[in-house]
Amino acid sequence: MTEYGIIGYPLEHSYSGRIFNLKFEKEGIDARYRLFPIPSIEEFPEILAIPGLRGLSVTSPYKEKVIPYLDRLCGQAAEIRAVNTVKVGPEGITGHNTDIIGFTRAYEDIIGPEPKKALVLGTGGASKAAVFALRNLGHEAQLVSRHKTEDTITYDELTPEVMEEHKIIVNGTPMGMVGVSVGQAAPIPYELLTPQHICIDMIYNPKVTEFLHRAGLMGATTAGGIEMLKAQAVAAWEIWNS
Repeated sequence: MTEYGIIGYPLEHSYSGRIFNLKFEKEGIDARYRLFPIPSIEEFPEILAIPGLRGLSVTSPYKEKVIPYLDRLCGQAAEIRAVNTVKVGPEGITGHNTDIIGFTRAYEDIIGPEPKKALVLGTGGASKAAVFALRNLGHEAQLVSRHKTEDTITYDELTPEVMEEHKIIVNGTPMGMVGVSVGQAAPIPYELLTPQHICIDMIYNPKVTEFLHRAGLMGATTAGGIEMLKAQAVAAWEIWNS
């Protein structure tokens, strides 16, 4: 039997097993997809040693931490230094990023072609993918975090002027996710959102996060992460079987 799975911690929120195992059942594929909630990335080599392993998904908090364990990075994963898909094969252990594809396919129509400025909350692998995708689509993207860096502003700097100027807000943090901090939301000034804003949460469980709930109350257009999950899963399957 061919083995697939996902590494991350925690994994109570993950729908990936349902998606892939249903696919295997419907299509008569002799494979299974398992959840590997490892509390430390140091346990990753034990997962790689599983007989029949062909591919893994990677989620928080390991999209960057997994890189030293890989033989090489391919394509966009090498550019943004974040991995969410690992292929195990004769050529070695390779890291890919399908979050960028998933983000683009899920949100391109919602965002529209007119150039806009975006705020991307968080600085992890998901946020990096969102920034890369937004810029590829012709938009500007600014990272936001609790700590200021050369390319990151803080939540305290989200003034009325900044919120007015940036019409796209993307949550790339795990804030609000089942198993992590459900019911909580990133500390942005929600009262400054308007019907002209587009708020995207890359989290898919719960379907409506506190971030999306608060944005919706202000009339903003909202979108969750389930369509992105489906799109990146399709791309991952193509990589594993290429």
